[in-house]
Amino acid sequence: MKLTLFTLILLLLFFNTNAQDTPSDTLQPIKTDTVMPADSTSEEEEEEEGEEEAEEEEKDDTPAKFRYRIAADGTYTSGNVNRALIQFSSALDFNNSKIIKFSSSPSYIYGQQNKVLAEKELFVDFRTSILHERKFYYLAFTSFEKSNLRKINDRFIGAAGVGLKIVQRPNAYLSATNVFLYEKTDFVVNEKFPDRNLWRNSTRIFGEYTFHDSKLSLSHTLFLQPSITEKNFRWNGNIILKYQLSKHISFRSMVENSYESIVVPGRQNNDFRWTFGIAYEGKK
Repeated sequence: MKLTLFTLILLLLFFNTNAQDTPSDTLQPIKTDTVMPADSTSEEEEEEEGEEEAEEEEKDDTPAKFRYRIAADGTYTSGNVNRALIQFSSALDFNNSKIIKFSSSPSYIYGQQNKVLAEKELFVDFRTSILHERKFYYLAFTSFEKSNLRKINDRFIGAAGVGLKIVQRPNAYLSATNVFLYEKTDFVVNEKFPDRNLWRNSTRIFGEYTFHDSKLSLSHTLFLQPSITEKNFRWNGNIILKYQLSKHISFRSMVENSYESIVVPGRQNNDFRWTFGIAYEGKK
């Protein structure tokens, strides 16, 4: 009897001591060093994994097969000079594999000067880069262009050549390409100004730079295109300053210039444009 009573007292003391390990003002479970089975996940681990996934989505540094950028720029003035200009441009990249990549950068510009049509420019291209992940690669492209500014009904271009990545850093990229291209231009004025069918050598220098710990970036493109079959020279280039407003949206300002030595009578050889606008970028 005494042994039974002694045993009951010990059991009561044991259960009372374990119950006091958890404070009475909290419902959180006691932290133990219990090892979880390999095929199970605790609630804390699930929360940590969720936070890591959210951080990865914010960084979004994973390679993407499809990248795109859509931009809209424009200017408007009224008074002694009524001027309206709107410009849509885009850049599309599709990485089909490590061997080949497809790109396109179509654009459309519409402008009026004193309610008279000045610009109505359409440009569509399709580019293919071979071995694009290497420092030295190959490329080919074709393009179609219409221009009210330069009185061009249509201009077709086909080209092929090589490219070289000169600088490849996290905050700086610089490349140069050189191609031979065939150009066929149908001008609006055909009686006194014949169409052009010629060959050119085209050199492009492209650079893109991101300032350290800054949302500001700068890019530039320069084309030098002398003819190798007749006296005819063309060049164009632009500089784009961009400030990132959010993950996908940025404010940008673009300065661009184009020059053609042979133009329709009554047209200027040089055209300069400075615009401001918004760009939307993303990838999948």
